[in-house]
Amino acid sequence: MAKLDRELYETELVRLQLELVKVQEWVRASGERVVVLFEGRDAAGKGGAIKRVTEFLNPRVARIVALPAPTDRQRTRWYFQRYVEHLPSAGEIVLFDRSWYNRAGVERVMKFCTEQEYQRFLHQCPIFERLLVEDGILLRKYWFSVSDKEQERRFRDRLKDPMRRWKLSPMDVESISRWEQYSQAKDEMFGHTDITEAPWYVVDAEDKRRARINMIAHLLSTLPYTEVKQPEIKLPKRPKSTGYQRMPREKQTEVPDHAAAL
Repeated sequence: MAKLDRELYETELVRLQLELVKVQEWVRASGERVVVLFEGRDAAGKGGAIKRVTEFLNPRVARIVALPAPTDRQRTRWYFQRYVEHLPSAGEIVLFDRSWYNRAGVERVMKFCTEQEYQRFLHQCPIFERLLVEDGILLRKYWFSVSDKEQERRFRDRLKDPMRRWKLSPMDVESISRWEQYSQAKDEMFGHTDITEAPWYVVDAEDKRRARINMIAHLLSTLPYTEVKQPEIKLPKRPKSTGYQRMPREKQTEVPDHAAAL
């Protein structure tokens, strides 16, 4: 499949992002709660998609949750507990950059959880998600799919790019040699958690531009949002000066003009 033309991509992305702003205002006005899960292979483009979704949104309304590895104390709790505290209140959107599905993926493959913990997750996860939906949360789950060749190509690009080198972790490298194990884990996860109340939506992410456009367009199509009329705002006239004198610049510590040396 050919890459989506950049100009076409950028034009459509702006249009979709305008719709996302409308979604934000609808969520805020209606008190809806939206949860979007971003899952998939390492280097499949989840982070890039999240960036484009939130680029023009108010961070007080749309929050990104990317949790680190659990602490020793958190490991003693009910598995879903640390995710529950990040769920949205009325008028909020929460985007999970990886979510409770860590247990069905990396924890399963890397043996970070026991077989009993894994089986308990497969049993409880559909129940947990049905409870969220039953309570009124709009839950959307996206799986970003990429081929082994494209994943390796992206890994190699990261190795050569000092600005993105941090994105390549030892766990990412490990995923190359465990490709089939991750595939089997994903298939088993889908078999248990692709439920009617909260289905999985697969995003073909071989082309990042196409993946972002497709994912955002689909998300918009699943939300019953309407455009909220914004109150008219008029800027007041600036009042006349009362004689205030600005502090002399030499009494302030200013940032050096680095730009002047360019």
